[in-house]
Amino acid sequence: METKNIMIVGVGGQGSLLASKLLGKMLLEEGYDVKVSEVHGMSQRGGSVVTYVRYGDKVYSPIIDKGEADFIVSFELLEAARWMEYLKPGGQIVTSTQQIDPMPVVTGAAAYPEDLVAKMKASGAKVDALDCLALAKEAGSSKAVNLVLMGRLSHYFGMADEVWQKAIETSVPAKFLELNKKAFELGKNA
Repeated sequence: METKNIMIVGVGGQGSLLASKLLGKMLLEEGYDVKVSEVHGMSQRGGSVVTYVRYGDKVYSPIIDKGEADFIVSFELLEAARWMEYLKPGGQIVTSTQQIDPMPVVTGAAAYPEDLVAKMKASGAKVDALDCLALAKEAGSSKAVNLVLMGRLSHYFGMADEVWQKAIETSVPAKFLELNKKAFELGKNA
């Protein structure tokens, strides 16, 4: 199988590390060679972060170059737009519509860009945008956006639901398991 590339992007503190670990475990269980990078960027709350997940028959490096990402999974709308040049032609963006003001916007030096979903689509990207924060809150915690996004991403994989559920069970602490399973289902079925 040709190597597939997934970028998980967002803002520090949103749960991208758990999302990448869950995805990596699920793909390993399915028999793929998997490379998951560490979080690159400011892992503290507020900074831009990116994690790479690559899988296939044989993967030699965890790094994804511009124009190579099959998927960009984004926790925040501006981050989806910021990393778009990494998306390959025909690639898919799965993004939360949440907007977190970056420092230039906070200080008044810039304005948050408008109509980002329309702009990304106009540039030729396939965009699946969803209010993941609202669904995470419905599941019981605003911190469950990562599982809502994984549920949404599951639409684009031909893997059985049981495979995803097992990955969730081995990635999430028991006391948060039901909440995270609900978040996954809400994302999947939205």
